[in-house]
Amino acid sequence: MFFSNSLENQLQRWNETIRNQPKNHNAYIRRGMVNFQLAKIDESIQDFDMAEQLDIRIKPYLWQRGLSYYYAERFAEGAQQFEIDLTVNAQDVEETVWRYLCIARSLDIEEARNSLLTVKNDPRRVMQCVYDLYAEDCTPDEVLNVGKSEGIKGNFYSHLYLGLYYEAQNNLDLAQEYIVQAADNYKIDDYMWYLAQVHKKLRGWI
Repeated sequence: MFFSNSLENQLQRWNETIRNQPKNHNAYIRRGMVNFQLAKIDESIQDFDMAEQLDIRIKPYLWQRGLSYYYAERFAEGAQQFEIDLTVNAQDVEETVWRYLCIARSLDIEEARNSLLTVKNDPRRVMQCVYDLYAEDCTPDEVLNVGKSEGIKGNFYSHLYLGLYYEAQNNLDLAQEYIVQAADNYKIDDYMWYLAQVHKKLRGWI
């Protein structure tokens, strides 16, 4: 995985910070994020849980824990986390899409689509189009075309969320094709790019 050495260095730095500041909830969030990036899913959840224990007010902001729940296959808890997140971040398509993905994995696609929560005014055109895809209101080609028009970041997001869409439908060949492309061809400095790398690793696509 790219940057693995620097991630290990970051992990050691956050370990040191937590030793010195054991009540610093933000340090646990940051270490949880690094653990996730290193595909240490259970450890990341433990860190996010500790952050919440230290400050219960942060619960609606722990979207990172929702992603970790997905990869731990704790789908009901993931769906609940993203639903809570939407109470403070109602314009982010990613929150409702990940809730959809958790519901699709724990129940089925139809239930996920029927319970897709309304999100408006996400400033990213590609994510608006992704929302329409998950609502069955546009095609995969439209998502890719909008992503292409928005450069490398748009390409990354269109490929990632198309791959996740196909995984929810149990079309693992297309899921692998698009998520691997997102990870390998559209490298961006973003937590979600690391998520694509983690996805590849956990699915054995490396």
